[in-house]
Amino acid sequence: MAKYNYDKSALKGLGVGAFLGEVNLREAHIAAATDEMPQSIYNANILAKKLHPAKQLVKVAKVTDHGDAKSFVLVPDPTRGTEEMAYFRAGQYTTVEISVGGATLWKPYSICSGPSDALRGSYTLTVRRSKGGYVSEYILDNWKEGSEVTLSGPQGEFYYQRLRDAKRVVAMAGGSGITPFHSMACAIADGIEDFELTILYGNRTRESILLRDELDAVAARSNGKVRIVHVLSDEEIDGYEHGFITAELIRKYAGEGDYSLFLCGPKAMYAFADTQIAALGLPRRRARKELYGDYGDPARSAGYPAAAAGKSYTITVSIRGEKQTVPCRADQTLLSAMEQEGIKAPSRCRSGECGWCHSLLVSGEVFVPAEADGRREADKKFGWIHPCCTYPLSDVTLDVPALL
Repeated sequence: MAKYNYDKSALKGLGVGAFLGEVNLREAHIAAATDEMPQSIYNANILAKKLHPAKQLVKVAKVTDHGDAKSFVLVPDPTRGTEEMAYFRAGQYTTVEISVGGATLWKPYSICSGPSDALRGSYTLTVRRSKGGYVSEYILDNWKEGSEVTLSGPQGEFYYQRLRDAKRVVAMAGGSGITPFHSMACAIADGIEDFELTILYGNRTRESILLRDELDAVAARSNGKVRIVHVLSDEEIDGYEHGFITAELIRKYAGEGDYSLFLCGPKAMYAFADTQIAALGLPRRRARKELYGDYGDPARSAGYPAAAAGKSYTITVSIRGEKQTVPCRADQTLLSAMEQEGIKAPSRCRSGECGWCHSLLVSGEVFVPAEADGRREADKKFGWIHPCCTYPLSDVTLDVPALL
């Protein structure tokens, strides 16, 4: 070990005796040092991993049957490495990972419980059976108490923002689109969020209302800040609105003054809702939509070429230089085609919003619905796409990032 090259007697002559003690201490530390690099621990990194974990390894603690839907209480699984649930904002979602027949699939679900439950160690996901909902069908048929589940960390920006949103919020919900609003209602009742929430919840019949008792219970403990208005399209019942959630109905319950409008529901609801929002004349910043989930049939989007109907193409996928070619129908997203063939491509929101599946279009022609196109202008210019909401119009070659 090299020594400092200085004259200690000269330092004594300068009256720096106190400094000599520090020199001797430093030499002792140097002599005792090893050649190994120290393992630094950064508190900021620890906090970031707790708040934004890539994965949460959990298990099902409780299942509640709602008929055509089930609620699953998920808790940490310390045996697989997850000690606690990540905190979230009311309205956010988590992505569920499942593996079936050699294919790995991801599907986002709104967290139905309030943020307080995360602090107590659980999330609740409410999943409804739907036609063609492959992942949802699998969950409903296979998850039971004790089942091991893999989740992402909390994601999405569909939550109340004080600097952007009005103090009063009117929510338009349809079907299972009630789940993020149930979470918001819980956050208000628990004192975590501070705004007034009126939920206009559309269903066909009284019996088809999901979480009806749970919604009534949380409204009852919210000190009047949460109000639930049920709107039935196929039944006329005292105490319930009849018809659809129109601009007129929104005005009736929004009252006078400023308010924000939040929407979450089946894709078919959005086209109708857009016409009603236009009739309200709300500033654009006051209307918020939850956009996660598959876009669906591209033919309903303006600009989709009719000539593509019924056609099928091939996708050549390159991941770290390894190539694989798979079939893809014109009405099928590139992501869905890859997943069906067992290719593990990254995905989360499945709606073009988060950019997690960001991939390079090397060659070929594709269609991206304007309402699902969440790309930046630079991405469009240089050929980057989001496979979760991109449909082939020819044979396509993609460069896809590897899963981390």
